[in-house]
Amino acid sequence: MYGDDDGFETSGGSGMEQADFFAAYDAMLRRWPADVTSVDVPTPYGSTRVHVCGPEAGAPLLLLPGGGTTSMAWFGNVEDLSRAHRVHAVDVMGDFGHSVNDGTPLRGAADLMTWLDALLDGLGLGETSLCGHSYGAAIALRYALHAPRRVSRLALLDPTNCFAGPNPGYLLRALPALLRPTVARQRAFLLWETGRPPEDPGWQHFLDSTTAAARSKVVALRRPRPKELRGCTVPTLVLVAGRSRTHDARRVAARARDLLPETDVVVLPDATHHTLPTERPAELNHLLTRFLA
Repeated sequence: MYGDDDGFETSGGSGMEQADFFAAYDAMLRRWPADVTSVDVPTPYGSTRVHVCGPEAGAPLLLLPGGGTTSMAWFGNVEDLSRAHRVHAVDVMGDFGHSVNDGTPLRGAADLMTWLDALLDGLGLGETSLCGHSYGAAIALRYALHAPRRVSRLALLDPTNCFAGPNPGYLLRALPALLRPTVARQRAFLLWETGRPPEDPGWQHFLDSTTAAARSKVVALRRPRPKELRGCTVPTLVLVAGRSRTHDARRVAARARDLLPETDVVVLPDATHHTLPTERPAELNHLLTRFLA
């Protein structure tokens, strides 16, 4: 969500407490499939919280959420995705959630790549499919360029700063909620981008609670160079939110088609950046499961 490629560090300023955030997080997790197991994987940067579900023999799939949303953003997707896949939903190191950056500090993109190397090693995953939204998609793409042999398939949901930069107007709208977060500011910003409040009241409560959560460091990621992207050999699906106000959706789609040789690009005409992946997820789940099969 926020912090997609900005590098801001934020903490609560909303009148809510950190305990409210973790209570809302736990409430969302109780809605996941019954077989979900939560594990803390040690890495040089600290422990990483991962929620695992699906058949043990299923093909592995690692989910990376958008900035500020945590692994709980996948609540509308995990049931469908975990039917055939062993799903690993991650709280990104440095962002909100239960991952704790109490080891080596995160200083740049290279640290994120080393963190993911260690995370996959700790999970026993030599190779996995990767799916990310927004900032999580930027991390996933960067990792596929860094370690292509470890990524079998790559799904990017309205990726930020991968094929085009953010709209300046979007960043200006986001700044008040980033720098001095309150529930009112966050709701106003999301309503401006999405055009409607979340349909799920539990998700709305969770988003409100993130104004009291703390980040340690959200690492800014530069846009990959065209030469790097043209050398990517990982089969890729790019899903673009047609009504996104984060960036120019047509430019993102066109550049993805032009720069990634092994890509399918699908524009979701009614989606906005912040309605993915939570709002009306049936079409998204269908496209993902078909691509990942």
